[in-house]
Amino acid sequence: METPQNDTAVLFVDIINHFDFDGGDDLLANTKEILPNMKRLRQYAKDHELPLIYINDHYGLWQADFKKVTDYCKNEKSQEVIDAIGPDDDDYFLIKPQHSAFFQTPLQSLLTELGKTKLIISGIAGDICILFTAKDAYMYKFELKIPKNCMASESKQTNDYALYLMESVMKADIDTF
Repeated sequence: METPQNDTAVLFVDIINHFDFDGGDDLLANTKEILPNMKRLRQYAKDHELPLIYINDHYGLWQADFKKVTDYCKNEKSQEVIDAIGPDDDDYFLIKPQHSAFFQTPLQSLLTELGKTKLIISGIAGDICILFTAKDAYMYKFELKIPKNCMASESKQTNDYALYLMESVMKADIDTF
């Protein structure tokens, strides 16, 4: 990947997850496949001083405190993922009430304040939350990079279809990271 400019932010969507739901085992298996790539992306952001913005479901806690959300979600299934790519104290952490990272969150205001116009989006579930986030980001005129090897869904087929939509409709660069 080329060296980013200072107009880029990295979004990690819904990576703090308990995977305790119908389809959770499939999502977890697919997430573990992309975990090395997400770790590289996270380190890349740190090395290039790109803001890391975690946007996560709130799990009924309604507190934008990643430690509380992590404690709630951490279990035998999720521990490896959370430990590998969870946020640090100096990362941004926002909660969301619905699928899109932009819907009823301060994400757009934060990105404007930081002067960011390009987004690298990674996380789960690609066919829902990443797709809805990419749609909103496109409508807000952000330039999108959504590495196909940094996004997972319960089904590889629906993940591939979401990537197709993001590339063809939202003009996202989906090359691997």
